[in-house]
Amino acid sequence: MIHLSVNLNKIALIRNARGGKLPDVLLAASRAEEYGANGITVHPRPDERHITYQDVVDLKSVVNTEFNVEGYPDRKFMDLVCKVRPHQVTLVPDAPDALTSSAGWNANREKDFLKEIVAELKSNGIRTSLFMDTDISMYDAAAATGADRIELYTEAYATGYKEDSSGAVKPYVAAAEAAHKFGLGINAGHDLNSANLRFFAQEVPHLLEVSIGHALISEALYLGLENTIQIYLRQLK
Repeated sequence: MIHLSVNLNKIALIRNARGGKLPDVLLAASRAEEYGANGITVHPRPDERHITYQDVVDLKSVVNTEFNVEGYPDRKFMDLVCKVRPHQVTLVPDAPDALTSSAGWNANREKDFLKEIVAELKSNGIRTSLFMDTDISMYDAAAATGADRIELYTEAYATGYKEDSSGAVKPYVAAAEAAHKFGLGINAGHDLNSANLRFFAQEVPHLLEVSIGHALISEALYLGLENTIQIYLRQLK
């Protein structure tokens, strides 16, 4: 079964809007696991506008499934994840002021930089994933960094799904097949939701994990967290 990792950034964003500890990110992680989530994802930003660095530390002792931490590998981030040692770190090429992730790594250009980062993470026993577009010309270099997986950036699929689902998913099928040939595991995320997830999961080969936050948490406001997680899990079966 494809794993569902629930991204808690939006829970933390609501908390930070008011201050204090409500909603409780740690409780949300525990409940998400209780309701069937296969993992928990967080993406601390330099300005800590949602998930804070302390949240990452605190979550390590709470998460009993798979803990995935996303971020740009500056020194502060690297010190954090090497201290916490989550199961997986997903490296993203975001600028410090990025609102959300909007592009994958240029692995051809950044190969040497990423190779050093990946080596440091792996020396700490951390599985690594690179946030990547569907440009398969990058995958040889991505594999050469030593990364274990890539996470396919799925905004283009989500945008094109309603008008042409087959056309929208086609580049991801090719990307997954190419990455698999290079020995890379396949994750995916960004703008996947309960409407477009089932088709993506059916069509894209070798898919191991999806991380979903914005849509899932938004739907949970209407349907409840337990019900929403169950809906997403059904799309992946």
